[in-house]
Amino acid sequence: MNENTIKGIYRAPASRGFGFVSPLEHSKKGSKDIFVKTENSMGAFHGDIVNVTLEGKILEIVEHSIKTVIGTLKKDKSGLYVVPDDPKLKFEVIAEKSNITAAPGMKVEIELTKYPSENNPSPYGKLTRVFGDTVTLESNYNSILYENNIKLEFDPAAAEQAKSLEHAELIPIGRLDLRNKIIFTIDGEDAKDLDDAISIEKTESGYLLGVHIADVAEYVAAGSPLDFEAFERGTSVYFADQVVPMLPPEISNGICSLTSGHDCYALSAFISLSEDGDIIECNISESIISTAVRGVYSELNDILQNNGNSQYYNKYLSIIETLNLAVELYKILAAKSLARGMIEFDTVEAKIIIDENNNVTDIVKLQRGTTERLIEQFMLCANEAVANWLYWQSMPCIYRTHENPWPEKIRAFSIFAHNLGLDITPLRAKNIYSSCFQKLLSQAYERDLSTVVSLVLLRSFMKAKYSAVAAPHFGLAIDMYCHFTSPIRRYPDLIIHRIIKAVLHGDIDAMEQLAAFTETAAKQSTDTEVQAVIAEREIEDLYKTAYMSGKVGEIFEGIISSVTSFGFFVELENTCEGLIPISSLDGYFEFDENSLRLYCGRKSYNLGDKVEVVIEKTNIITRRIDMRLADI
Repeated sequence: MNENTIKGIYRAPASRGFGFVSPLEHSKKGSKDIFVKTENSMGAFHGDIVNVTLEGKILEIVEHSIKTVIGTLKKDKSGLYVVPDDPKLKFEVIAEKSNITAAPGMKVEIELTKYPSENNPSPYGKLTRVFGDTVTLESNYNSILYENNIKLEFDPAAAEQAKSLEHAELIPIGRLDLRNKIIFTIDGEDAKDLDDAISIEKTESGYLLGVHIADVAEYVAAGSPLDFEAFERGTSVYFADQVVPMLPPEISNGICSLTSGHDCYALSAFISLSEDGDIIECNISESIISTAVRGVYSELNDILQNNGNSQYYNKYLSIIETLNLAVELYKILAAKSLARGMIEFDTVEAKIIIDENNNVTDIVKLQRGTTERLIEQFMLCANEAVANWLYWQSMPCIYRTHENPWPEKIRAFSIFAHNLGLDITPLRAKNIYSSCFQKLLSQAYERDLSTVVSLVLLRSFMKAKYSAVAAPHFGLAIDMYCHFTSPIRRYPDLIIHRIIKAVLHGDIDAMEQLAAFTETAAKQSTDTEVQAVIAEREIEDLYKTAYMSGKVGEIFEGIISSVTSFGFFVELENTCEGLIPISSLDGYFEFDENSLRLYCGRKSYNLGDKVEVVIEKTNIITRRIDMRLADI
């Protein structure tokens, strides 16, 4: 490669006739993106690794990023071809003959067999999979799951093993018997995989918090078919009213679920806390429990609000005293989290309402009440206590870590916050702690800007990940943290349970094997978590687009949630988000990347501005909602 050539990744913006190459390495030649006209792209695809001149001419496609494409099968006089779902892929794939047949209008996967060249500008491929009618929700979410390597069916050996364990006998010998103790779960009304329960007592020095977690490791042995399946999946995937579980239902919803009134194996962490909420000691035991009641967030929140006048009061009569004590401890732990600088983002989750025909009937904001926050604080406390319990015994662990944000990200966020009129003095400190951002979010909350500021701040932060090496969690402001509380739906938690059980039994061989495996498990769990998050977000967008398809022409009020060079996004009260293209605005608008606003003279559109919009059109395939301003 000569001095005038750079290797980089080709990026093609959706619906544009050009692209950019981002250099893979910084060099004297420069590190800025290189603009590439369509005629100089050599037919490169979005994501391809290419060699490009400094003048913007691609000389060679080093590596194709795309091996398969998911899209809609269509037909013209020349034959069948596939139009990719991804708007960044601005090409059509000519379908060659294959063993798989599908009718035009079906969503399919096609494997590329020939890439574009000067003589053949269109790629060719063979059909490898059919998902169904391209306009149905089912075919679209199935293709999203497939594209993100999320399996719907369990391996036959794993499924068979799960069925063999479904009615396994529980033997209390050798376990701490807690069946007479007041222990209860609190979950959403739709939850089926109940993997955590709590108990609480007042002590002379403070409190004894019991966090009782389903003992999944008792059933899912290392190296078993179920273990291989759980490792490969890494996590359960949740969307709308459905779940793709990490473990088969016989395990996740059956024998491991802490169902009320049934004996269940658990790992019980008893955490001694001072009156100020400091962790004094943690003791862990293999136990057998029977939860007194299956608590539901909304019902227990109603009791806390209405006391004896609540319609649910009698249902929970046996745990009312314990519940009140739990709330007392929660308030102490919440204040302690705030004092140490834990960042609590003001973000909202959507609840998608589905009818019996799989149609979206409504989308509402999920409300987080006292009991949701209570369980969150108790699980944080348990995860911190267990991480320290393992660390100070020099035992292996899979930690949940979160790196400090990069300085350039802090600077960019500071400029944005300053332009909003916020006092950014906390971000000018030599050493930046999470409490600095917490103070800024408090300012934003007082000015009704917390939602927008939270969104921008989240984009500025590093992603949390799993690691075999102990490191702090910046966002939680905790020195050591792990995931112990959800082994039914997260693989790292299952490994933590195996390590704990090996420690309790003094099994040195198991500890050595687990120590060698933690790094592999941490990487796999981080990767599968990323895939799950992408799939959940894309499927949520799919359902939201389907819902708003019935609202075309209607007027809504929303806030500007994101501003780009090609327009701005507006989030409605129901959390649905759509794009106002810059081309639809009256005037020549320019983009200010520091303040994240579009402006034309004195007229500007800023993050957090309230606007009225009209739903123009929707596209379920690209999961895009287009809007226009109501006053234009």
